[in-house]
Amino acid sequence: MRILVVGAAGAIGARLTRQLTQEGHQVTGTSRGDQQASRVRALGAEPLALDILDPAAVRAAVAAARPDAIIHQATALAGARFGRNLDKAFAATNALRVAGTDNLLAAAREAGVGRFIAQSFAPYRYERSGGPVKSEDDPLVAVPPASARATFAAMAHVDEAVTTAGGIAPRYGGFYGEPDQTTAAVARRQAPVPARRGRGRPDVLHPPARRGGRDGARPAGRGARGLQRRRRRARPDARLAARPGGGAGRPAPRRVPTWLAGLLLGEALPLMTQGRGASNARARKELGWTPRYPSWREGLSAIAAP
Repeated sequence: MRILVVGAAGAIGARLTRQLTQEGHQVTGTSRGDQQASRVRALGAEPLALDILDPAAVRAAVAAARPDAIIHQATALAGARFGRNLDKAFAATNALRVAGTDNLLAAAREAGVGRFIAQSFAPYRYERSGGPVKSEDDPLVAVPPASARATFAAMAHVDEAVTTAGGIAPRYGGFYGEPDQTTAAVARRQAPVPARRGRGRPDVLHPPARRGGRDGARPAGRGARGLQRRRRRARPDARLAARPGGGAGRPAPRRVPTWLAGLLLGEALPLMTQGRGASNARARKELGWTPRYPSWREGLSAIAAP
């Protein structure tokens, strides 16, 4: 197939691009600079500089690439500083998820591209009621925190716009592994946990790292073979039953009083302590996907291994 990978130099995009080219697909990979273009070329793809916020440029790029499938993996999270205000940290990524997705869908429709996949997100989005693990049919948080409304709206836009167009939007878990800000913060004891034990179940995904993690790349690659025609949202999430602690050679995180955690996290605290997990059953069934590591415990052990 001829495949356009948008964000081909990113965490998921790079591993996905390599996988697709090794399988014999003709891949065009977008990048935002000369250094990224060199990386895309080294992965076996044809690099293409593209700003997906420019509608005319996107139309021209899709027309030139003539893809059978478009896989949208573009984010702008490298170097982002996360704090109380998620909308501030995700502002650039939100633009890519809303305007960028719309531009790509419009160009795909104009060029007659029938297969479209876009990266979505699972953690913290499910209504905090009922059981600990949710499926695609369960409701999302109706009223997100004020500091995260734009971010929640952007993720919902990807889900709705892509599936309405006949594509799929796999909801990824948060990355853990190598490289990973969370793991590094825990190792430095800079990731405090509220003293009052929460029941949150954050979804995690082993990223495509140098040591071979590839949970996120495989579902997108399988979807490119045609399964994305179904109007469903599969979730390639490896669920983390969050019981704070070290393990895998990592020190236990520092515990802080709940009131202090509230000052640090603001309205986002309930998302962390009460969030529901997302089932990966549909991704397993419909995409034939399995996580590289059965659970986060095996994944962290592999990371800590010399």
